[in-house]
Amino acid sequence: MQAYESTPLADVIKAATPWQKVVGAWLRKQAGAELFGMPGYRLTLKGRVPDGFLAAPHDGRPANALAGKAILSGRFALANARMSVQGSGDPWNRPSPTRAFALELHRFSWLSDLMTQGDDGAREAMRLFLLWQSTFRSWTPFTWGEEVLPRRLINLAIHTRRMAAVSRPEEVHLLSQSLAEQGRHLLRLHQNAAHQASRAVALVAVGCVLSGGVGDAFRKKGLKRLPRALRKAMLSDGSHASRSPQQGLELLYDLLLLIDGLSQRSQAVPDYIEQHIDRLSRFVRTLSHPDGSLVAFQGSESLLEDQIAPAMIQTEASASNLPTVLEQGRYHCMLGRSLSVYVDTGEAKAGDFGFAACDYPMSFEVSGGRDKLIVLPGWSPAQSDREAFRVIGGANTLSIGDEVILKPLSGKFGELLHFTLEGLRYKVRSRRVEAEESGTLLEMEHEGWRPKFGVKHERRLYVDALRDELRGEERLTPIASKNKNLPLNANYTVRFLLHPEVQASMARDKKSILLRGPGGRGWWLRHDARDVTLDEGMVFEKGTARKTTLITLHGAARLDTVTRLRWKLSPAEA
Repeated sequence: MQAYESTPLADVIKAATPWQKVVGAWLRKQAGAELFGMPGYRLTLKGRVPDGFLAAPHDGRPANALAGKAILSGRFALANARMSVQGSGDPWNRPSPTRAFALELHRFSWLSDLMTQGDDGAREAMRLFLLWQSTFRSWTPFTWGEEVLPRRLINLAIHTRRMAAVSRPEEVHLLSQSLAEQGRHLLRLHQNAAHQASRAVALVAVGCVLSGGVGDAFRKKGLKRLPRALRKAMLSDGSHASRSPQQGLELLYDLLLLIDGLSQRSQAVPDYIEQHIDRLSRFVRTLSHPDGSLVAFQGSESLLEDQIAPAMIQTEASASNLPTVLEQGRYHCMLGRSLSVYVDTGEAKAGDFGFAACDYPMSFEVSGGRDKLIVLPGWSPAQSDREAFRVIGGANTLSIGDEVILKPLSGKFGELLHFTLEGLRYKVRSRRVEAEESGTLLEMEHEGWRPKFGVKHERRLYVDALRDELRGEERLTPIASKNKNLPLNANYTVRFLLHPEVQASMARDKKSILLRGPGGRGWWLRHDARDVTLDEGMVFEKGTARKTTLITLHGAARLDTVTRLRWKLSPAEA
C-alpha cells in the first residue's frame, strides 16, 4: 500500500480585504498612467528601425480556415461574441461587444486564422494592422497593457514576413518600426507575475524576427528574463502555476515556437528551454483523456485532440510511464480497466495567477474507454460574460442551498484585481491509498462550508480496477464554527455534468441512470439520494457553448449530525 498526503487541513483563512487590494492596484495603475500617458511618451520609444525580418517562427497551434474566410469578409467571431465590419471594414473604430472579445481582437489572436487565406489573407492582415496603428499607435492602458501587448507581439512576429511579402516598402517600414516601439514599451512592464513568461517569450520572438542590432538586443534581453519567468510560471512537477492545464498547453506552444525561431536564426537553444518543454508536455499528457482531449480544470476550456496533438507530436514525452499524481499541481489520475478518473484536490489560485481560477473543490472528470462521460463546464476567461460557471454550483461537487464559497470580482474592481476570486479562502486535504491490484482510494475534505453551515464536506472516491467501477461517497460532518446562528437544516445538491455526446436515460426506480457514450457502451449511475433530476447544462468547447445533460442529486441534511450520500458508476450489463 502507498499513501500520498497533500497540504494539511487548516482553518478557513480570511483573504485580505478586497478594498485594500483594490486601492493598491489602483495606485499602481495610476503610477503607470502618469508615466506612460505623458505628452510625448511615444517619443521615448523611438530608436533604430530594423531594415527587415529574418525569421518566421512556426506556431503549432491549429488555425481555423473557416474563421479566416469569415474575417476576410469582415466577420469576426471571438470569445463567444461576434462583430461585423462589412460596411467600413474597420474593427477598431467601434466598441467591442465584450471585454473578452476586445482582448482577442487587440491581441491579434485571429491572425493565424486569417493567414490561411493565402496572399489575400496576408494583404488583409497588413490592412488591419495599419488601421490599428493609425488608431492606437499612442499608449492607452488597455491596448498597450500586459494583458494584451505580449500576445499581440507574438502573433505579429509569427506572420510579419508573409505580411511584408505582399506589402509596399513604406508599409513594411511602418510594421517593423511599430514592432520595435511596442517591444521597447514591453521592456518597461513588469507588474503582473502571471504575464511574466509571455513578456519574455514575446521579446525573444520579436528578437528572432527583427534584423540587426534591434533584434539582437530584444532577443538577448528576452533570454535573460526567460529562466526566472519560467520558474514563476511552472511548479516543480511541470504543472502550470495557475493550475490551469490550458495555460500549461499555451506555454508549451510558446516554448516550441521559440525553439523554431532561434533555430532559424542559427542561435543555440538553451538547455533549460528543452527541460521545461519536457516537463510541460508530461503535465499536459497526464491530464489528457484517452481520446486525446484535455481536462477542463481551473479556467481551461474543453480542448479537443486537434488542439493538443500538434504540441505532443513535437515533444519527446511518451504516453507511457506518466505520473498518476501531480503533487505540486494537486491533480490525481485513478485508472481502472477502461475507466479514467481525473480529480482536482487543490484550491483555486489567488493573486496574479488566479485570473482564470474556478472554485471547484474536489471535482473530477471521467472517461469510459475513449468516451468522455462526466466533464466540467470548461469555463475560461474567453467566457467572461458567464461568471456563474466559475463557482461551486457549476462543478461536479456538492453545494449547499444556493450559496457560493468564493465568487469572482467583476466590473472595474475585477479589472484592477485581474478578475480573481474573492471570499473566505479554505484548504482541501487529500489522502490517496493505492492497492497494487484491487484499486485506488482517494479521500478528500474541505471546510469551505464551516462559516455558514458549520459542516465540512468529505468526499471518498474509489476506483475498483477489477470491476471497472467508480464508487463515491459524500459526507457532511458537523464541525465547530464561530457562527452562533447556524441553521439546523439545509438542502444540498450533488451534480454530474455529462459530455454533450452522452445520452442519459432514467430508470423507472429513479435510482439508476443509464449513460451511453458515442462509442455505444453503457454505464449505470446508481445512487441513494432522496431525489434526482435530469436538467440542462452547458459545456464550452472551442469558444462555443454546447448544451448537455446535468444529473442533479438532491437531499436534505440535519447540520448537527453526519449526512451521507453514496453513488456508483459501473458498466451496464450486456
